[in-house]
Amino acid sequence: MAYIHQLPHWPAFIWDAQAFTQNLAAVRYKQGKHLGKMEALGFELRTNASITTLTSEIVKSSAIEGEQLNTEEVRSSISRKLGLDVAGLPKPSREVEGIVEIMLDATQKFDQPLTEERICSWHFALFPTGRSGMQPITVGSWRTDEYGSMQVVSGALGKERVHFQAPVATRLNAEMKRFLDWFNSPSDIDPILKSAVAHLWFITIHPFDDGNGRIARAITEMALSRADGSKERFYSMSTGIEEERKEYYLQLESTQRGSLDITSWIAWFIECLNRTLSNSDELLAVVLRKAHLWRHINATPVNQRQRLLINRMLEHDWKGHLTTSKYALLAKCSQDTALNDVKELVARGILILNERGGRSTSYRLANPNELQTP
Repeated sequence: MAYIHQLPHWPAFIWDAQAFTQNLAAVRYKQGKHLGKMEALGFELRTNASITTLTSEIVKSSAIEGEQLNTEEVRSSISRKLGLDVAGLPKPSREVEGIVEIMLDATQKFDQPLTEERICSWHFALFPTGRSGMQPITVGSWRTDEYGSMQVVSGALGKERVHFQAPVATRLNAEMKRFLDWFNSPSDIDPILKSAVAHLWFITIHPFDDGNGRIARAITEMALSRADGSKERFYSMSTGIEEERKEYYLQLESTQRGSLDITSWIAWFIECLNRTLSNSDELLAVVLRKAHLWRHINATPVNQRQRLLINRMLEHDWKGHLTTSKYALLAKCSQDTALNDVKELVARGILILNERGGRSTSYRLANPNELQTP
């Protein structure tokens, strides 16, 4: 069976709009409602929400590829590049700086053309050493197929699953020119549909030796920023994709082995975005809680270790309760230092001692209505 890029009329995609009209309308309604809520927050909270969203987008986009980034480093890099306060945040690694540069360029300058030079600069930012792990790769230009045909895989080393094979390198100049011309041209299709098509189209071409998935998702965020008409991000498509990663790869694989009718892919993309927007209210709740807590804390600032742990506990992926052992591990300090820090936070009412004591002593963050007046 031929892959879709080998079909005679590629890339003349077709779809049945009736299959997803209702969900598309729901997405558009939720977008408007959510943007309205965020607009009402005011500059400080809105900025905080946008940074939180971008942080999640970057961390989850890398997680889809099996790479775990330090959340605090990502937040630090974003804040630095936006000229915001980074007190208590760690210095970001070069790896983190690169992916942050890409995402900020895509979302802050969404209204500028996506060119070959621009997209190749993104690739260079991802791989500044010219290597993917220990393997040398072609950086900042299209792949050459020097090491054989480009296969799109997922899974751990030695257990990879091949989803499809990308076009040969000799086609890449023509394929990317056609894609970029389409992406930059005015279109009569809904911007949400355009983001779905752009994601699939770029992934199919797979123009680089590595990093195609992360760049595809940056292009998706750029297209969604155009759809919103906003530089600020309040929902993260990569977060939704990461939660449904298995289905994401199944959809890509089945679409690649099908026809140019990509209705199923677009329907799944819109459904995933719909669920992502539904979950974005959770983000708003986290941002409001975080802002309330830090207003209270900053009346008498905490030390850098305490700030790190509080921010970590406020992240949506924090699991369980805090113990002094966990504190010492995350803050990279001794058990005695951890215990003293925790006792101080308990005394200030920032941490609450859970009921079970003894060897199971643990703590949680205070809820807004539990905070003590300074």
